[in-house]
Amino acid sequence: MGETNGMSGSPAPLTPAVFHILLSLTDGPLHGYAIMQSVEKTAGLQMGPGTIYGSVQRMEDAGLLKDVAEESSVTASRERRRYYELTDGGREALAAEAARLARIADLVREKDLIPG
Repeated sequence: MGETNGMSGSPAPLTPAVFHILLSLTDGPLHGYAIMQSVEKTAGLQMGPGTIYGSVQRMEDAGLLKDVAEESSVTASRERRRYYELTDGGREALAAEAARLARIADLVREKDLIPG
């Protein structure tokens, strides 16, 4: 993440998992299970814990999101949940990918493949 695609220095496309995880965090921090639910609701994609947590770890390593510790006030044991939020780099990557997808959608409309 953070690589270019070799074409005029454009950022490499994000995977669908990374794109939807970043998108789910635009409204604020979420824990892993809430990210899973958000992705399923908004994208119709079912991602298991391995996909979510593996992607989240790689995204954290790449500086796209960060862990913001929060204590759960719901449980008596005061269980710690890991909450994640976007970094500035994550917002930039998400915006670049959204712009790339918009250009593709425009091209598809120009070719009359979908109503415009």
